[in-house]
Amino acid sequence: MIRNVVMMKMKPGHDTSLLDTLVARLYTLNCPGTLSYTAALDAGLRPGNWTLAVVADFIDVDSYRGYDEDPKHNQIRAELAPMIDEVARVQFVL
Repeated sequence: MIRNVVMMKMKPGHDTSLLDTLVARLYTLNCPGTLSYTAALDAGLRPGNWTLAVVADFIDVDSYRGYDEDPKHNQIRAELAPMIDEVARVQFVL
């Protein structure tokens, strides 16, 4: 199983309404081989946290690559990109 973890820190003054919409759209993705998917905004419990995290589990590398190359996923990425100040990603085997 492959776990994908992505954290994004948004630029100051980003469009929070658009961000909420894009996070909701992430949940509409239906990529084959996805076992679980969570995308959520930071709860604000500590100062300096990043804005958004996505954690997704896939049955195998090919399923992860399908998600990574999915046109709907990449459209959402393109709409998020102008708002992102920093992004960190990691994929690992469970």
